[in-house]
Amino acid sequence: MAKTIGILTAGGDSPGLNAAIRGVGKAAIGAYGMHVIGFRDGFRGLMENRSTPLARSELSGILTIGGTILGTSRDKPNRMPVGKKTMDMTDAIVETYRKHHLDGLVCLGGGGTQKNAFHLLQNGLNVITLPKTIDNDVALTDVSFGFDTALGIATDAIDRLHSTAHSHHRIIVVEVMGHNAGWLALGAGIAGGADVILIPEIPYDIEAVAEAIRHRSRTGSRFSIVAVSEGSMSREQAKTLHEAQALVDKTKGLKSSKKGVEKARAAKAKVSEIKEQVGNSTLQLSQQLEQLTGLESRVTILGHLQRGGTPSAADRLLATRLGTACAALINQDTFGVMVATRGDGIEAVPLEAVVDRRKTVPLDHPWVQSARDIGVCLGD
Repeated sequence: MAKTIGILTAGGDSPGLNAAIRGVGKAAIGAYGMHVIGFRDGFRGLMENRSTPLARSELSGILTIGGTILGTSRDKPNRMPVGKKTMDMTDAIVETYRKHHLDGLVCLGGGGTQKNAFHLLQNGLNVITLPKTIDNDVALTDVSFGFDTALGIATDAIDRLHSTAHSHHRIIVVEVMGHNAGWLALGAGIAGGADVILIPEIPYDIEAVAEAIRHRSRTGSRFSIVAVSEGSMSREQAKTLHEAQALVDKTKGLKSSKKGVEKARAAKAKVSEIKEQVGNSTLQLSQQLEQLTGLESRVTILGHLQRGGTPSAADRLLATRLGTACAALINQDTFGVMVATRGDGIEAVPLEAVVDRRKTVPLDHPWVQSARDIGVCLGD
């Protein structure tokens, strides 16, 4: 009998999602004779049984469209807001899965989606995932679709900011997405000719950054471009965060008592507070550089601009490769895996190896060395 599969997109939107939906759907229908059902707005739509059939007609013309035709959300199966409460809706999702007689469920998303898919796998569903994120931080895959498009957008923005920085002899601080990994800021900073690149993996010394800019001024370059990941932090912030996280780890075994619970909550609250400060620190960084260098400084936050628009050719190709490989794996009854890239090939990686891991920039990565070799300041 022909297989029936479901597909959903979860987490933040990303260029290439529609190309991936198309790749999975067209290969599943055309090559393997499957039936394909789409679920709207991520795991919430699966819980609420909001589905739509995906035939050839629905998959036509979506390759170049940004976002996702299925919609998305960040709702988690086991912690989903329902009214004024947060509830575990795993059973409702399992019921929907069985109601449609699904042979498998394809989940397109980043690190959070991989974790949520693994949760459903543990509850008996046949799940397979594709890695999507502009941050490029999904573990055990060379690259995630969405990254190349965002990299091009961020690079183009830095290119355009050069002219105004040069004309007004300013420091332009460009905030690029990346809470926990600096791939996007590092890549766009190098490609766009940034003079300073700050990423979460390398806590910065503000005086070292200021001195790099002052040195440029002394040698005749009276402007500077600073590309900064939104999750970048100073050495002081990194030390405080490390200490707070260590306290959280220390209080994990104290929850058997009321006092232990209070200590654990206080420790987690401290970590959240520091992360919030880091997330709002780009303006403060700009002000500090202005004071330390005597140059006028301006901030540009690219934000969601990086996630929108038409996917690049590279992302369309990658998403299509991953999608067609996904259909082939389903046809072979291979589930519980993420479809990853390895060089020019595709590899099925066990989901349990992916969850709770993040691909950050290694300090000895060739991109880091290249940046140093051309004189870019990395803040250390």
